[in-house]
Amino acid sequence: MQRLIFDEEHEMFRDAVRRFMQSEIKPNVEQWREQGLCDPAAFLKAGEQGLLCMWADEKYGGAGIEDFRFEQIVIEETIRHGDIGLFLSLHSRLVGRYIGHLGSEELKTRLLPKCISGETILGIAMTEPNAGSDLAGMKSRAVRDGDDWLLNGSKTFISNGINGGAFVVAARTVPDESHGIGLFVVEAGMAGFSRGRNLKKMGLKTQDTAELFFENVRIPAANVLGDPHRGFYNLMHHLGEERLISAAQEIAHAGAAFDLTMDYILERRVFGRPIAAFQNTRFKMAEMRTSLDILQTFIDQCVLLHNQGELSASLAAEAKLQASELESIVMDNCVQLHGGSGYMSEYRISHMFTDARVSRIYAGSSEIMKEIIARSIGLDERKLTGSQ
Repeated sequence: MQRLIFDEEHEMFRDAVRRFMQSEIKPNVEQWREQGLCDPAAFLKAGEQGLLCMWADEKYGGAGIEDFRFEQIVIEETIRHGDIGLFLSLHSRLVGRYIGHLGSEELKTRLLPKCISGETILGIAMTEPNAGSDLAGMKSRAVRDGDDWLLNGSKTFISNGINGGAFVVAARTVPDESHGIGLFVVEAGMAGFSRGRNLKKMGLKTQDTAELFFENVRIPAANVLGDPHRGFYNLMHHLGEERLISAAQEIAHAGAAFDLTMDYILERRVFGRPIAAFQNTRFKMAEMRTSLDILQTFIDQCVLLHNQGELSASLAAEAKLQASELESIVMDNCVQLHGGSGYMSEYRISHMFTDARVSRIYAGSSEIMKEIIARSIGLDERKLTGSQ
């Protein structure tokens, strides 16, 4: 399907990203999967190509490109020719922009050049052992101590947790207020900051995921992001982009699985015929192609709205919900069409199947997305029942 949102400049950029992924990333994926995390040098190489924090101002070493379509291209080519577990966009957009939008000039001058070069890898720490999507249940605390803050608590399931050199950490700053949360930048080497083991997961084997621990970590004023009592609202402001990133990943992942399966069914023969010749196969592929094209068009439209600052939280939730659900359906169909081969680790489709399962959980579960969408169309349980 021709995608009308990209122009010649975007396509030239795509060609460059594709060549980079094919030459520098793809040959290393199997080793990264075996060792349970990517080589940090991958970020350095991406930085050399100008693929990290492209939005950052030139005075920090960035390209000053706000157009999300360039990030969308990085997402798509990383998944098609590299691996979905290489979280470049989490580093660049999901975390980096908190620093760019809310950080002090001292912090941005010191940290952003290293983020742009890939020397410092970023992560975000919100989830806690007993508080996932429920930020009101957050136990981590930050208490003011002069101009500094003292941070205590722990986080879990943190992406880039092993390789990360700096983390945006959410912690409660107002004890009796559910939304009284601050955002703080914790850097590797700070006294009292430690990390646990690389957590073993069902999928995303190239992505390092860890527990983080904070024991009286002293946070200087320069590392406080925005108002330390309004971190919840800053998180909400950025969640739309997080869900758009997730949707772009999921539709690209599903599209890559479709392409792999197309190659397989044309080559593999059963009863003297290509698998592609059977009506069930042809109809399944037709159904998936149609669903993928329809959803891609919607996500592309969301990207354009985001570029204009007009992407609503509910539309972002719709994109994330539908993309993660369709990704799951496509992966299941593609494994089935691969037959027994689809269950074998030597075939990429088997990895993609397990990699995809978390999509309906992270960046807001499907159930949370449905709640957001329902409220946006006037079906707010609290108002309907008179409860708070």
